[in-house]
Amino acid sequence: MTSILTNNSAMAALQTLRSISSDMETTQGRISSGLRVGSASDNAAYWSIATTMRSDNSALSSVQDAMGLGAAKVDTAYSGMEAAIDVVQEIKNKLITAGESSADKTKIQEEITQLQDQLKSITSSASFSGENWLQADVAGRTNATTGEVYASDEINKQIVGSFTRDANGNVAVKTVNIVLDESNVLFDLSGGDAGILDANFLKGMRAVKDTNGADRYATVNTSAMNDTTAGWKEIGGDVWAKTDTKGDLLTGTNADYLMKVGGAYVDAVSNGTNGYNVDTSALIATNASITLTTGLSVSELDITKLDDYRTSSKSTYLGMGAGTNVSDDDLIAALTSFVDGQLEKMTSAAAKLGAVSKRIEMQNDFVSKLSDSLDRGVGRLVDADMNEESTKLKALQTQQQLAIQSLSIANSDSQNILSLFR
Repeated sequence: MTSILTNNSAMAALQTLRSISSDMETTQGRISSGLRVGSASDNAAYWSIATTMRSDNSALSSVQDAMGLGAAKVDTAYSGMEAAIDVVQEIKNKLITAGESSADKTKIQEEITQLQDQLKSITSSASFSGENWLQADVAGRTNATTGEVYASDEINKQIVGSFTRDANGNVAVKTVNIVLDESNVLFDLSGGDAGILDANFLKGMRAVKDTNGADRYATVNTSAMNDTTAGWKEIGGDVWAKTDTKGDLLTGTNADYLMKVGGAYVDAVSNGTNGYNVDTSALIATNASITLTTGLSVSELDITKLDDYRTSSKSTYLGMGAGTNVSDDDLIAALTSFVDGQLEKMTSAAAKLGAVSKRIEMQNDFVSKLSDSLDRGVGRLVDADMNEESTKLKALQTQQQLAIQSLSIANSDSQNILSLFR
């Protein structure tokens, strides 16, 4: 039936044109934005996932910034520690030079003093963003049982390491923790002498290892070398054997040995295999108190004051016994051994900082790769396939032209009816 009131063909053509226009609008939106899912109405599930992942990725970007700040702090501390190690090594070299009997100790001490000032300068300068990890108020205290100085107020530093979201949707920021204590702080600002460079000399004892390889302390033998009824002869490896007044080595139950450790002598025994161990009777109990000097640290030692170091009434007495019979060489050897021990602690602290720096570098690389993975994952969910969309747009444009042509034909039908009434 043909009607001038209802043009079914035109309505059908118009509906088709509207549908094509709607599809074209969607396709053009995808092409202009590059997104297949640009809003929740496009695909609620994918949009929700993509929005959450974009938020997490933004958090990872902040994590990278925070890690960069943390890495700068670690690198600054490491650079300062490395420079300080070089200076302490130089102090050790000066002490070795001072061991030469003809060396001018006054002039050598002038050089050591400059090096000590340089240590303080390096440490105070190793600061980044207001934080200095080489000098800190760690409130050095003396252990009531052992007498050892330790940091009673450890300082915990945290570096942002990662951002995580678990299966339940809970988020957390993971950190890399660094503890500042007597093992890595060079100067204790509290005045408690818990820093590596302001820690004082161990008096009357030496750090040794027992037969099990455990770290222990042994008491210095302060009388053996003053025995006028016998003598001592070095038999190699810093081991000394007791002799009679003629210089002949004593044997059997009369045999006696000393081991030279840090310029001082501790009792030793033969282990039966051409070797010698510290005599267990010389080892102090693991909970026994130890004694430290005062005012004799790497940053304070003075080789022009050797007489003070050998005099028991002085606060800087090294506890080596023998009074004026303690040679300058042995005192210098004791100081050299002490500086070398502190140098080992600094090396260990630098190694830990280096390990933290490497960890941050690896974590930063991982976060970067993780961020890229999240970008790719979100892209697979919501990005438009431009090849497909461009092809679809071309097809829709053709369909639109045909729909317009069809609508034009349908609209002309009513005009054709007039010819019937002529």
